[in-house]
Formats: sequence, C-alpha cells, structure tokens
Amino acid sequence: MNIGLLGFGVVGGGVYELAENRTDLTVCRVLVRREIEEIAPIATRDFNEILNDPAIDTVVEVMGGLHPAYEYVSAALQAKKHVVTANKALIAAYYTDLTALARENGVALRCTAAVGGGIPWLTNLERCKRLDTVTEVGGIMNGTTNFIMDAMHTSPVSFPAILKKAQELGYAEADPSADIDGDDIRRKLTISANIAFDAVLDEERIPTFGIRTVTDGDIAVFQHHGFVCKMLAVAQKCGDRVCAMIEPTLVSAHDPEASVPTNYNLISYTAEKVGRQSFFGQGAGRFPTASNVVQDCLDILAGHTSFYTEAMKPTELEDAVAHPYYVRTACPDKWLEGITVDHWDGGVITSSVSSYEMIRWAKAQLGKDPTCFIAGIR
Repeated sequence: MNIGLLGFGVVGGGVYELAENRTDLTVCRVLVRREIEEIAPIATRDFNEILNDPAIDTVVEVMGGLHPAYEYVSAALQAKKHVVTANKALIAAYYTDLTALARENGVALRCTAAVGGGIPWLTNLERCKRLDTVTEVGGIMNGTTNFIMDAMHTSPVSFPAILKKAQELGYAEADPSADIDGDDIRRKLTISANIAFDAVLDEERIPTFGIRTVTDGDIAVFQHHGFVCKMLAVAQKCGDRVCAMIEPTLVSAHDPEASVPTNYNLISYTAEKVGRQSFFGQGAGRFPTASNVVQDCLDILAGHTSFYTEAMKPTELEDAVAHPYYVRTACPDKWLEGITVDHWDGGVITSSVSSYEMIRWAKAQLGKDPTCFIAGIR
C-alpha cells in the first residue's frame, strides 16, 4: 500500500513511525505546513502532488478540522483512492456525503481511530452487528474530561487548577471548549450511534451539558453520598427513533465507569443476545491513535473495504429517558422548586425528570446563573 499522509503532528508522526519498518506499507508523500527535516525528501505543501500521483492508492488524513480536510478527503475518494481518517469532526459532520462518495467510487472509508483513539471500538461494534441487534451505546468517550473528573475525586483540587494541569500535560487544548463542553463527545456518540443503529443523526440536536461549572464542593458532596461523577454519553434505540444525550452523571462507586482512571475511556454497547460488552483503553495519544489508523490500512490491504454499516436512514431523536438530577444553582425557579425532593448541601435532588427537558432548562439557566451545574443520577 502506498500512502499519502495528510498531517505530520502527534498522530501523523506516529503513523509514519509505525509504517516505517514495514514492507507492506509505504508513506510516499506527506502534506505539511512547515519544513520538517526528518521527512524533507517526501514532504509537500501541495495536496495535488498526492492527489495526482497514480502510485498513491490510500490517503491517510490526520490533520484535523473540517476544512480543508473535507475538500481533500472528498477529492481523494473521487480519485478512487482509499481514505483512512482519525477526524471525528469530519465524519460526524459529513457522514452521508463521505460514505456515499466512497461507495460510488468503489473505495474504502475507514475511521476507527476517530472514536476511542486506540480502542478498537468501531471494528468490534461492526462485528457485533453481524449477528446481533445493538440497543445501546455509550460510556466515557473523552480522555480530557475523565482526567479532570478523576483528579477532582482523587485529591481536593479546583476545576480551574486541574484544567490548567491538563493543558500543561497536553491532555487539553489551549481552548478546551470542545472537550469540557461535550462537543468532542457528541461527535463520537453521533458516529457510534449512526453505525450501531443504521441511523443518520443530526449531531447538533443531541442534548449536551458539560463539566465547565463543576466545583470541588460538588465532588465532595457526591462522594459523601457514595457517588462518583463522570462525563457520560448514551444513545439508545427507541423504536424507529434514537434517544441520545451527553451529561455529567453520578454513578455508584462500584460501577465500572467509576474506576476509569486519568485519560482512559470505557465505551460499551448492549446487544439483545450478548448483553453488555465494554472496551477500555487510551482514548487519545500518539501511538494508541496511530495504531488504529495503521490497523485500518492493514484491513484495507487485506480486502476489507466496506464501511462499518451499509444502512443509513435519517433518524429523529426521541425524548425517552428520565431520571433524578443533582442541581446546583444560585437562582432556583418555580419549575425547579416543584420537582425538588431533597437537599444536598448547596444543591438539590429532583424527582425523575425528562433528561431532554432538564438539559434544556440548565443551558437556559446558565444565562441567569453562569455557575449552574447539573448531574444525572443513574
């Protein structure tokens, strides 16, 4: 396989290193933004040199972002080159467009590294669907938020302080919004649910509430009551619709999610025959992510050129889940007071309430009280 590599950052460098000593994979050209002495003989700043090279049969996109990644990947598929990408934003936003292009041109589109980093999550979800019906997917799908929440439970530390440490360690970006507000998780959940349920979900409509406003005081209260707070995603099949959401969630200290450490992920599916199966590992990082990119290349080389599912039906979201919530706000209103059943120090516990309704309320409440925080209770 002759590869045109788009990007030579953390993951791109890992892909190059993993392929370097193999006889079946050759990185022929690398698209770069700056001079890199290590790869100078094969580096280019012109994508057309990769696109128009008939010897290159596979394009590996690890540059990230929507543009120009979308234009490059689309052009590669139209040129009948296989594409492997780790770009979750790209796949979530252009799911139907890119899968259709791959199908029309008889080439592969694989994105295992886009969800779960080094965890072979999508490939195992694909295998499960051969014999079974998946009814639920989700779990801990973001290493940055899990690192923050784990640290806040392990030792008394404020959210701003641990976020700064996460940035220093390279777990969080300079602008951490995509992680701590749940956007990154929403993209991963969208891709997972689309594949699991043969659906096409509108990513932007999935209710999402992040951890930006959690405090060390909240964590102390949760621990006092025997709970651990984790940022969880869930998508469930509900007839011909899907119920999906991302929110901070209180789980029992004995649940598997409670013990997931640092920047690790734990992603699960539940199927009618095999029940629940979970996949644990590093959700990001140079070699964990690069390994899944290279595994995708090897699968294509072995003749596995189909996408993870062939069925794709536009699917509406269903407001079908209700449970109690912990709510902390300085400005309680009549609606919140009407569903309050208990008080935990500075917060309240609600009766079972629609998750979609609660997340809508909480996001609106941030306009009145920017410190408002909610967490579902599982």
